[in-house]
Amino acid sequence: MRVHTRSDRSAQTRSRVVQAHAHIAELTGVDLPLRLWDGEHLGPADAGFVLVLSDERALRALLWPPSDVTAGEAYVYGWIDIDGDAVAAMATGERLAAALPRSSRARLGLAADVLRLPRPPRHPTDRRAHLRGRLHSLERDRAAIAFHYDLPERFYETFLDERLVYSCAYFAPDDDNLARAQRRKLDLVCRKLRLAPGQRLLDIGCGWGSLLIYAAEHYGVDATGVTLSRTQAEAGARMISERGLAHRARIELRDYREVDGHYDAVASVGMAEHVGPDNLPAYSATARRLLRPGGPFLCHSIVTGDAQHVRRGTEDTFLSAYVFPDGGLVPPWRLIRALQQGGFEVVDVEQLRPHYAKTLRLWISNLEAHHDEAIMATSEVDYRIWRAYMGAAAHSFDTGALGVVQVLSRVPGGQQEWPRGRAWMLTEQ
Repeated sequence: MRVHTRSDRSAQTRSRVVQAHAHIAELTGVDLPLRLWDGEHLGPADAGFVLVLSDERALRALLWPPSDVTAGEAYVYGWIDIDGDAVAAMATGERLAAALPRSSRARLGLAADVLRLPRPPRHPTDRRAHLRGRLHSLERDRAAIAFHYDLPERFYETFLDERLVYSCAYFAPDDDNLARAQRRKLDLVCRKLRLAPGQRLLDIGCGWGSLLIYAAEHYGVDATGVTLSRTQAEAGARMISERGLAHRARIELRDYREVDGHYDAVASVGMAEHVGPDNLPAYSATARRLLRPGGPFLCHSIVTGDAQHVRRGTEDTFLSAYVFPDGGLVPPWRLIRALQQGGFEVVDVEQLRPHYAKTLRLWISNLEAHHDEAIMATSEVDYRIWRAYMGAAAHSFDTGALGVVQVLSRVPGGQQEWPRGRAWMLTEQ
């Protein structure tokens, strides 16, 4: 009787990986670019990226059970690596998922190929979000925000601009400079709000305070921001102090539902995504309560490209599990409806989708260029979560699956006439 050696088993497994790869290409039309653990390359050489398999178990870790969580975890926990363009890799993954055969027979044949491969062990760590309590209660929202935003400031510095603007930039034609594009976006928000010296500005979900600082410095307003991220609040307060603006700008660690007072203008950039689709009317009513008659409200939010599609943030997806727990998205019309239900008159809607696709590509490039600093600030796992998340997001903005809109609305009443047209709100910076 012949005894199968470890070398024999390895050769047999390698043959099965090659067979599974060929079967996937035959059934789906998607020829995955793979680099095996021994250096051999399978699939096209011009895809812009290569999936690097760490060992014989990696392909099964990537493909079984079939879901974006499985594929994301295979990358995050090191079973595979992405050598090259992360956005192209995510686009190919989406094509593969969409092209999986519908017939049970074909699916069973493909599953049999994958399940003959060695089973990988359980992941050594668990970076999923584990939130408790009622969805979008104050306590649970604090935990969700902390999960995403309370990584060390140094980590965000590795890919954001110097102002730490963590939202879609606004690019001029033929300008790929991230810092200029973020400054242009800040100025665009201020112009749309028609800010003037002495006015009181509220920024709901203010991040590290970039809009507060810009509006105080360039428009002379008295600016207050609120956030649930302790990391952002502390770092933002320090930056405000360093610029000598503590008398005109401040950040408070509180929920938007806990804010009181009256303001001349309210901005909310990248915050509506955390409110929850069912809570958008109450969110809008809160902004309305805080504004004087005639006061403007600018809501800048990621939206879905499908008019019927709503994400609630509780789905079993990589994004919900590892990046934005409880983060919800709605199509633009639902956001506009919520503003009207809250008592606002809609003034202007602008789609910034191409700007966010470019923003994300620049963030990914910065993150990759500062890999070592990023993992020193957090970990290799966190670096991979964010690279995968931003690559998938860039692809979604490229294809129109996601968009990002700025909706400018105003409280009815007030004495000030609003100018006609849009020229007054456009920035030239």
